[in-house]
Amino acid sequence: MSEFWVSCGHQLLDRNASGHLMLTDEFLKAYFARPELVPPPEACAAELALHASLLADPRRPVSEAEIAGLDDADARENWQVMLAFRDRLMAAPTLEAAYLTLVRGDMSGTPHLFVNQLAQVVLRNALDGCTDPFVLRSAELFFRPQRASVHDGALLLADAEIVEMQEQDRHASPLLAMFAEPTVSELDVLDGENAASYFHRDEAFELVLSFASGPAARAGLAEAIERWIAHLLGVRVKVEPVARVDDDDWAWFVGLDAEASRIGNQVWRGDTVAPADLEKIIGIFALTFTDPAEALPAIGARPVWLFLARPKDGVVRLKPQNLIVGLPLRSPAEVA
Repeated sequence: MSEFWVSCGHQLLDRNASGHLMLTDEFLKAYFARPELVPPPEACAAELALHASLLADPRRPVSEAEIAGLDDADARENWQVMLAFRDRLMAAPTLEAAYLTLVRGDMSGTPHLFVNQLAQVVLRNALDGCTDPFVLRSAELFFRPQRASVHDGALLLADAEIVEMQEQDRHASPLLAMFAEPTVSELDVLDGENAASYFHRDEAFELVLSFASGPAARAGLAEAIERWIAHLLGVRVKVEPVARVDDDDWAWFVGLDAEASRIGNQVWRGDTVAPADLEKIIGIFALTFTDPAEALPAIGARPVWLFLARPKDGVVRLKPQNLIVGLPLRSPAEVA
């Protein structure tokens, strides 16, 4: 079986009888060893001692006095945030349950980085056994922003962080920038010929998706959505990419990102939508429930429309939590 996304730490976690992820000391130790949490050499002795003690005993209680004893104000804030996130993981029976509690509650105190990292490891579990590179590359949208651009008439999605790194390299060399092609054109576009290479390039996040005109990419994202919903909510759905909405009376819609939600709400209210806004929609999907009884009565077998958009800055930021909190589900008691 081909392995992928090893750095998310899924191999360090245990699984319960339902296949959900159970927190381990090894996973927490790996978290504290991440570069963004390792204190710099100039950190005070108290912070160095705190970090070393958590590497040895990652679940140990940390008092407010210990945090207050750190010299650097930024370090105090960082450790407060990190330990609050750790305590959230420790309080939940599984990482899936921790994610559900987080996105259904107040996310304001949790950095996007932590939310994305948690989404990645949960999604890795949901996709366990998947061998389709198009599904896996499309699933990266769940936890890594993508820079959208049009090249040779195709809408391409490239990892935003990778593009930014390349652009910084160009700025360091004005001569290189003068003669270089657009950044995304320097990256390989995932296709049938190089698809197998995904499994030794997956941690580099360097493969580009040909999205709007690439049926494999859109179908891959559709499958990732199906598996995400089934894993976290226990609800079976069918998701299909479509070219347009042939439905004058929507039953329901979910915006997969903030811009798509804004545009979708305008249409839902019957407002006049600027053509430029409609052109921002780069993906439309029809979601139907395998068991219509699991949806609200007004939905039943009717489709729920999912929209993905490219905002003004060109960076697509898919919000997988919208699929958790935005679907028209009946409560378990109502289904029963």
